[in-house]
Amino acid sequence: MRRFFLIVARELRIAFRQGGDASLAVGFFVLAAVLFPLGVGPEPNLLARIAGGVVFVTALLATMLSLERLFQADYEDGSLDLYALSPLPLEAVVLAKCGANWLLAGAPLLIAAPLLGILLHMDAHGLPTLIAAMLLATPTLSLVGAIGAALTIGARRGGVLLSLLVLPLYVPVLIFAVGAVDATLQDLSARPHLLALSGLLAAALPLAPFAAAGALRQALE
Repeated sequence: MRRFFLIVARELRIAFRQGGDASLAVGFFVLAAVLFPLGVGPEPNLLARIAGGVVFVTALLATMLSLERLFQADYEDGSLDLYALSPLPLEAVVLAKCGANWLLAGAPLLIAAPLLGILLHMDAHGLPTLIAAMLLATPTLSLVGAIGAALTIGARRGGVLLSLLVLPLYVPVLIFAVGAVDATLQDLSARPHLLALSGLLAAALPLAPFAAAGALRQALE
């Protein structure tokens, strides 16, 4: 566990020293949501109806921005080879990097989401569900995205390929997250949608690190 947390701390230190994709992802999330009313108009009822979808779609796209170089920098400077040779399993390394990615990108999105929901005139009783859905959805996005990041490591135009690989896998998360918020706003139970999101997270947590680690081993051969 000590080595695991050392990797998380290393990723956080590098991000704070250099900045990078995580901060860009948060900036994109905020700007896209703020600018969205300019495209559909400032009518409050319309914005309130689509607020949940806007928040989660922009969060999904923002998460993808932070994933492109999740493993690329380590692959280029040789750190990934050292990780593969270290006593810590490569699956645990992947999980540590996903955790750091979530702290840098997912947690700020979680904090900004209710503020953007208010900006988009979302009813106040939908905000707790929005936060709960973001809390379940953003780690899943990071874990699933790590698979795509590992598969596209070293590839030319890896960002485009990453989008093509990951976007279809993100669709179930998007559907259940938006469904939870919409159900609450219609005075229905959001519990089935939140349970589905919990199931997706429970499946991604053990499976995604193994899939990503396998792709990384293939890239190192």
